[in-house]
Amino acid sequence: MQKFAQMKKMISLSDPRIKPEKRAPPKKKKPEDPREKVNAVPQQSSALFFEYNTQLGPPYHILIDTNFINFSIKNKLDIIQNMMECLYAKCIPYITDCVLGELEKLGQKYKIALKIIKDPRFERLECNHRGTYADNCIVNRVTQHKCYIVATNDKDLKRRIRKIPGVPIMYVAQHRYTIERMPDAYGAPKT
Repeated sequence: MQKFAQMKKMISLSDPRIKPEKRAPPKKKKPEDPREKVNAVPQQSSALFFEYNTQLGPPYHILIDTNFINFSIKNKLDIIQNMMECLYAKCIPYITDCVLGELEKLGQKYKIALKIIKDPRFERLECNHRGTYADNCIVNRVTQHKCYIVATNDKDLKRRIRKIPGVPIMYVAQHRYTIERMPDAYGAPKT
């Protein structure tokens, strides 16, 4: 039986078996200068002054998530009225196109939620990205503009937003609205 196209094995030029004069010089790594090492740090918003977010103040702009609306309906809470009772100030609820798309996808079960959202007191925010995944949309919007409070009961979304400094989270607990991290805000009601 014949072997076709058998290839000869080549020895690398840095192999110790090659004569020293024909051997390739070893590659030297430059020692790293500790002063040159710079970590990439995301630019902080100019709205943050120490731990205070100066863009937060009455009237509060509140970005609402899909499950926050559903929890409000389950607990029979009027969204705008309870927001005002929670923050002791005027609140403007905002709905993104993604949240509206998610509710429309959920079908007939969530017809009441759609009716509530289409109230003229709710401001609409247009999304200019592809897809209808509301969590990514909300996180991106909040990282760009620190003027929003995020209203959600979604654990994953809460965890992602907690990593962003200066953004309070509103959620439904014990049949009422509660806000976390609000004392960091400028002009926040003192409890």
